[in-house]
Amino acid sequence: MEFDEKSDRRVIGSALSVGGTISGMSKSMPEIIGLPAIVAALSLAAALTPTAASVEPAAQTPPGQTPQDQTPTLQTPATPQPPPKPVPKELDSPRSTLRTFREAMEDPVDYELALTCLDLSIEGAETGRDNADRLVGILNRVEYRTYWQLPDAGELAARQEYEGLTEWKVFPLPKHERLLNGLRIGRQEIVLARTDDGTWKFSAQTVAGIEALYDRVARTVPILRGLTDERRRNISLWIESKLPAALVDREFITLKYWQWLGLGLVVFTGVMLDFVTRLLVAIISRRIISKRGGEARRETLRKTVRPFGLVASALFWLFTIKLLGLPSEALKLLLPAVRFFAMLAGVWAGFRLTDLVVEVFADKAARTETKLDDLLVPLVRKTIKILIFVFGLIYIADSMNIQITPLLTGLGIGGLGFAFAARDTLENIFGSVTVLVDRPFQVGDWIQIGDVEGTVENVGFRSTRVRTFYNSLVTIPNGNLVRAAVDNFGKRKYRRWKTHISLTYGTPPEKIDAFCEGVRELIRLHPYTRTDYYQVWLHQFGDSSLDILVYMFHEAPDWTTELRERHRLMLDIIRLADRLGVEFAFPTRTLHLHQEKAEAVRTPAPPPAAGDEERASGEGRRATRLVTDAAPWRRGKPAPYSFNEPSPVDGQTQIESRRDGETE
Repeated sequence: MEFDEKSDRRVIGSALSVGGTISGMSKSMPEIIGLPAIVAALSLAAALTPTAASVEPAAQTPPGQTPQDQTPTLQTPATPQPPPKPVPKELDSPRSTLRTFREAMEDPVDYELALTCLDLSIEGAETGRDNADRLVGILNRVEYRTYWQLPDAGELAARQEYEGLTEWKVFPLPKHERLLNGLRIGRQEIVLARTDDGTWKFSAQTVAGIEALYDRVARTVPILRGLTDERRRNISLWIESKLPAALVDREFITLKYWQWLGLGLVVFTGVMLDFVTRLLVAIISRRIISKRGGEARRETLRKTVRPFGLVASALFWLFTIKLLGLPSEALKLLLPAVRFFAMLAGVWAGFRLTDLVVEVFADKAARTETKLDDLLVPLVRKTIKILIFVFGLIYIADSMNIQITPLLTGLGIGGLGFAFAARDTLENIFGSVTVLVDRPFQVGDWIQIGDVEGTVENVGFRSTRVRTFYNSLVTIPNGNLVRAAVDNFGKRKYRRWKTHISLTYGTPPEKIDAFCEGVRELIRLHPYTRTDYYQVWLHQFGDSSLDILVYMFHEAPDWTTELRERHRLMLDIIRLADRLGVEFAFPTRTLHLHQEKAEAVRTPAPPPAAGDEERASGEGRRATRLVTDAAPWRRGKPAPYSFNEPSPVDGQTQIESRRDGETE
């Protein structure tokens, strides 16, 4: 390491001169300064020598390189510090702060500006307004607005006696002794203190002890003439001024007796408000639902109004607790608890109200022909509940002073991992969107997806529930619906029925023609049959019967209606066969024993004459008319089958009749 020659000489000279001085001092005061002092002095001399401190060692040149070949070292400049935040004029001196506070507490009161003059680091903002009223009440009793007695910002900067001033005592002072008249106030004081940001505020200790100081001063010292009485705008201070001293002076667990009584009255009133609110909400809900033409079960209404009463009670408590003038320790415990209770009750009320509204709309959706609204109603209910839960969670966290921003930042950082973890969930959600947009099926449709066959009961965000014909409930992830083949039997316009009617071999051909034409006429006359395409013909020779093919379609909206109409058609076919004298065949086997004898002369059947087929068809149609003329469906098309349709016997619905039978 090399140094400049002139710098070397200056450093060595400084060191020698300091060393000589220290050496002389060590000879004169050997009992005070020894070798450690000499070493410290040499170090101090090296640090105080400007030339030596500015000398930096020159970098050595590696072998084979010249100093010009070396890369110069760049030093990063220091980051400039932002200028200090200017101090507001309202708080730049004791005089400004006192003037700002007292003017803010004059009518009309500006509590927001007044609270900026208080250091609330100990007490908190819950009791800020009460403490501001107490503080101005003390000041209005001990002195007028003598702001000139306090220094302003110019005097603090110009006068030497104010240099380094951090506190200014406002009360008590010697001039206040006459007003206090021997009143003992303990160590409570009113002090203006300079904060770290340069502003002057009433100190945190002053704010913390202002309640005890006010209780002593306000009862004995009257308000100075012309100044405002703080009790006119503060309910708790006004109540204390009207109550006997026994309820105001005595405390139990940091609360005064009258505050305990007030809390009990507030809780009792909140409970009564709960009952009244539930009654009013139930009456109003019934009237609104009846005007809208909807229906809701009494049990649903009862569950809906319950949380609304709790919300009303919580809001009442949240408002009235602040009027009791409770200390900060009690408010820091009670207010977060009441806010948390109010948020929980609000979320609960939102859930119950959503259930009530969805039930009313579901009742209306059940009366419409389309099934899309039946599909949308449960999805809308789940969406609204998720939104209510999210917003409720945010407000609950805010009421408990939990910072949401770091949590949201963490979610943003972990979003990629969350996306991978929730891939199946997101796929199911997009599958539900596909079901809504593409609508491959609706609630109530008879579908088949792979090996699952049944009726759609519910379509949610994650899955679709299908009730099978064995009454089991199958849950299918919506993500599978995007790739699966869905066979929707409920979308059929026509429902095919194919069967064979077996007639005996002894049936004459004319009767067969008449019977086939009669069946065709039945198909044409029945209200739920397709009349533009059907097949009724002698189809095949069976082992023991002549088989007539019946190939036709029912135009029924559901399976139950199809079964009912098939039942009616089959009964009419039986009646038609009976009227025509046609017998149905059943599997039989006839054994013939052959005997050797003279063969009888067999007379062949005559060939068909002209018009035999037309006469047979006419006979079949006439027989059909006779069979169906008295049928009720000939007077009008019956409605689709309903399990609540009246019974033809006593007018009850089938479900009611079944329940009565079970009861008996």
